[in-house]
Amino acid sequence: MFAEAGLAGMFVSAFLAATLLPLGSEAVLLALLYADYPVIPLIITATAGNVGGSLVNYWLGWRFGRAGIMRIAKVPEHRLVKAEHQFRLWGRWSLCLAWVPVIGDPLTFIAGILRISPVWFVVLVTAGKASRYIIISQLAA
Repeated sequence: MFAEAGLAGMFVSAFLAATLLPLGSEAVLLALLYADYPVIPLIITATAGNVGGSLVNYWLGWRFGRAGIMRIAKVPEHRLVKAEHQFRLWGRWSLCLAWVPVIGDPLTFIAGILRISPVWFVVLVTAGKASRYIIISQLAA
């Protein structure tokens, strides 16, 4: 479905995959690579979409704080406190791992809750997510 929409589908699937929705964008990337879409535009589009979705999570964390995220995302307080502790332990550099399934989305919420600099957020999340798409593209070649 997403792959049929080309680069627009790549953007949307990557954007949605970065939210709490249980979607992945790797299959779309691979489908488009095998359909001979150019690699560089695919990586840029996938990265932009995925960072955009992460920015939504960041904004929600910033705007609604811990209590709001517990309500919106149905995350128990003890899990959020644990995630905050881990984030504080590793610092903003943990945002380079925002692409990792299961832990990536909570990291982006926590960054907003803790009011991490938006500039650092974008730089580190982009670095991590772009690296993932580059590696996947190279492995597929």
